[in-house]
Amino acid sequence: MAQKIYVKVALEADETGLITPLSLVFRGIRIPIDRVLERRQAHAVKTGGQGMRYTVRIGSRQAYLFQDDAQRWFVEELDHVR
Repeated sequence: MAQKIYVKVALEADETGLITPLSLVFRGIRIPIDRVLERRQAHAVKTGGQGMRYTVRIGSRQAYLFQDDAQRWFVEELDHVR
């Protein structure tokens, strides 16, 4: 079963309101985001909820970063990964 892990996000917003996440803080560790590959409205399939989903590249890995309707940021984590 997956769970939502709420994270802090440093971001940049341009003059049109386009948000680009720059880094996130996961369990106290700041992790730079190398690139935003995609941004779109989507469901968080593993944990439930809906919002803006950012597909990001962190090092050689791809991850989903969500901003929910309450403007909170989270990632999905599987129990067995802890």
